[in-house]
Amino acid sequence: VQLVESGGGLVQAGGSLRLSCAGSGLTFGGYGMGWFRQGPGKEREFVARISRSGSTQYYADSVKGRFTIARDDAKNTVYLQMNNLKPEDTAVYYCAASTSSGSGVLNSSNYNYWGQGTQVTVSS
Repeated sequence: VQLVESGGGLVQAGGSLRLSCAGSGLTFGGYGMGWFRQGPGKEREFVARISRSGSTQYYADSVKGRFTIARDDAKNTVYLQMNNLKPEDTAVYYCAASTSSGSGVLNSSNYNYWGQGTQVTVSS
């Protein structure tokens, strides 16, 4: 199984980025997909999650209204559209796949597979 993130980079505050995560070696539609991030000196934290059907999304309060998660199962890809970026969004962003549901989707330990991460840096 491979999850490969792309789309990170350097952006000014207020700008936008779209992250992509392409999966292979798994039945993509059988997994809920999540995004997590780890900032400098911080623990990994939940960002967003989309259900297997795509009908339900969860967001961390810190990104609600600014970030949007979406999936395209025909392309085995999950996206994270990030708008109005802030310096505190600076982190390595990871996508992950999980068979869990319910409140467990917020916990990184409930994810089966992880990508290698992509760096997002937001300058002030």
